[in-house]
Amino acid sequence: MKRKALTLSSIAAVLIGGLFGSCSKQQEPDKVSDTKVAVITVEPGSAVFESSYPATVKGKTDIDIRPQVSGFITKVHVDEGQRVHKGQALFTIDQVQFQAAVDQAQANLNSARSAVSTAQITEQNKRMLLDKNIISETEWQMAANQLAQARAAEAQAAAALVNARKNLAYTTVTAPSDGVVGVIPNREGSLASPSSVQPLTTLSDNSQVYAYFSLTEKDLLDLTQGGTSSVDAGIKALPEVELELANGTRYPVKGHVATVSGVIDNSTGAASARALFDNPSQMLRSGNTGQVIIPRASENVILVPQRATYEVQDLRYVFTLDDNNQAVSTPITVQPYDDGKNFVVTSGLKAGDRVVVEGVGTTVRAGMRITPKDAAAQDAAATR
Repeated sequence: MKRKALTLSSIAAVLIGGLFGSCSKQQEPDKVSDTKVAVITVEPGSAVFESSYPATVKGKTDIDIRPQVSGFITKVHVDEGQRVHKGQALFTIDQVQFQAAVDQAQANLNSARSAVSTAQITEQNKRMLLDKNIISETEWQMAANQLAQARAAEAQAAAALVNARKNLAYTTVTAPSDGVVGVIPNREGSLASPSSVQPLTTLSDNSQVYAYFSLTEKDLLDLTQGGTSSVDAGIKALPEVELELANGTRYPVKGHVATVSGVIDNSTGAASARALFDNPSQMLRSGNTGQVIIPRASENVILVPQRATYEVQDLRYVFTLDDNNQAVSTPITVQPYDDGKNFVVTSGLKAGDRVVVEGVGTTVRAGMRITPKDAAAQDAAATR
């Protein structure tokens, strides 16, 4: 019995010892990995990110040129794409019938003036006879009425002459402002009419241009700081914007957001906005496309490289290091705007935290002890 008890005691001791040895082995942290990974220490700083919006360029004024009289085009004085000045002749419409109308109106006016002169002499003579009691007042009054009718006919003839001269002047279609001539669909011999659907051409004033783009409902809320300020105040507070052209280059002249529509389109959830750019070289034309670039400056913020983050179920994480150089999965939130390389962290990190920027999603895993190396020094060495 004694021998059996000793045996059971020995077995129990072995089991307890094994249990404690197992627990102590599980609680012992991983040894430092031989793998070295780049680490940065985050500190507050400033950042400027850019948001881009598809845009269509239009001249500050795009004027459809239409005739004000009907007739056949006898002369086209300009060509497509030509720069013209206010008052410059663009088209000439057949003037024969309008010149004839002016001549007839002038003849009618001359006839009316002669009738006025005759009626005036008659009225004067009748007045003299009335003063001498030779004729009745009724007879003089009839002469006076005829004079008044002659003068009215003269006024009508004069108005008809003015109208005829105006129509004749309309046969020369001139530029209402400085600009660039667009497409000219009708040439000499074509019939021009004020009722025509298609204009003679379109004149674009490109000394300044508007870049039309759309802002989302969220953009508008950000613009008003969640409703704490007006849209106008938000527009004035925006920095100067740039225009990226279709070939990827930046237009050398900066502009500013001029207006934002007060109505949000229910089908798109966006509001129309326009940015104004000076165009001294006439480089931009109506119909150009590009991207309006709005810079967004942030001060006293923490930046992390995008390669240092990973996502799990729409949540973003980074690996930070604790005092034992052990990787800790840390959730963060970031601003919706980025430059394609970095994120602005709004929560989850503080100044002095060490963040792993290498091997995220491949080499590094939560709970792993690593040998950190300075990411800045590594990047500097790579650029030598």
